Amino acid sequence: MDRVNATTPSASASSADDPARAAFAALRTPEGEQLLAELRDHDPADELATATRLRRAHPAELVSAALGQARLRQRAVAKFGAEDAYRMYFTPNGVEQATRTSVAAHRAARFAGLGVRSVADLCCGIGGDAIALARAGISVLAVDRDPLTAEVARANAEALGLGELIEVRCADVTEIDTAPYDAVFVDPARRGGRGRIFDPEAYSPPLSWATAAALKAPRAALKIAPGIPHEAIGPEAEAEWISDGGDVKEAVLWYGEGIAPGSFRATLLPSGATLMAPAPLPAPPVGPVGRYLYEPDGAVIRARLVADLVERCGGRLVDETIAYITSDEPYSSPYVAGYRITDELPFNMKRLKALLRERQVGVLTVKKRGSAVEPEELRRRMKLSGPNAATVFLTRVAGAPTMLIGHPLG
Repeated sequence: MDRVNATTPSASASSADDPARAAFAALRTPEGEQLLAELRDHDPADELATATRLRRAHPAELVSAALGQARLRQRAVAKFGAEDAYRMYFTPNGVEQATRTSVAAHRAARFAGLGVRSVADLCCGIGGDAIALARAGISVLAVDRDPLTAEVARANAEALGLGELIEVRCADVTEIDTAPYDAVFVDPARRGGRGRIFDPEAYSPPLSWATAAALKAPRAALKIAPGIPHEAIGPEAEAEWISDGGDVKEAVLWYGEGIAPGSFRATLLPSGATLMAPAPLPAPPVGPVGRYLYEPDGAVIRARLVADLVERCGGRLVDETIAYITSDEPYSSPYVAGYRITDELPFNMKRLKALLRERQVGVLTVKKRGSAVEPEELRRRMKLSGPNAATVFLTRVAGAPTMLIGHPLG
């Protein structure tokens, strides 16, 4: 397991004493690199036949390691893009936990904009953030306690031509002197043997240690889970939630010079649009459904900035517990998806089915908040047929289960 700060083999142990490290070292030989190049476009469905063929010319252990690495590279394309992913190396946990390139590049650009020229990247994993920082012209000390993970991070820096800007050190992050660096970045492990960790003090290292390390630095960023309770965020931090393509990817706590302590921010990628409020606004008004409905981006909801959007559009919530905004006039913003509402009905499956059949709806988008109905089950029961499309919102309006039918604006 390549959890940061978990119990691991000694950093000084030879790779020969660790089968995983020995297998990784074999992948970096000319023979291993040749195998990886050959496996770039292989179909995992044909893996058994491929393994049988390759073992006629290569050691079985090397073939197994190469096939495993090829699978990881294919998975990593979604986060790193094909050009980088097929040159990099990964561990199973590394692929799962690494920051996707777009998010890491955004954070690196923000560091650079603050004048940061050197960063201590604590809990660096396979080096995704270190790579983005180096590409922003920042020199990086990348630290991870797990020997294999540190070797993978070093190999990635070299493979991408960033070895001169990234120093990888296998060490316990709690023993690193960060004083010589302009900034600190901490990415604690948030997965354990039983899966995702929700208690911030169960992170490795704990959130309290990471916060203390951040407060000692001139500037710092601390990566946390998007679902962190707001009460766990100290007043010294600026909290930023980041979505990419509409999906919330992570939250970051910023500290030090150039940030706004106590504020909450939502940033949308790839546009880079960012919405910030210095303090939570009062609860927004609640009222009847108007001609238009707006679905805030998940980062806006996580950052509790829905009230800010309600104020901007002059609208209201459809229910005090639901993050759907409605208005009588159209409103355009990168922070919401807008819909024109044609029908508001009490929740009733038979009535919805009859309406969709009457309007010849063959393509139905189902969105829900505050409803237990599963979209796939609803679509199955509707038995859709016809040339038209519609969107149905399963939600509550003033506490009552309601169906809203509409179409996307624009």
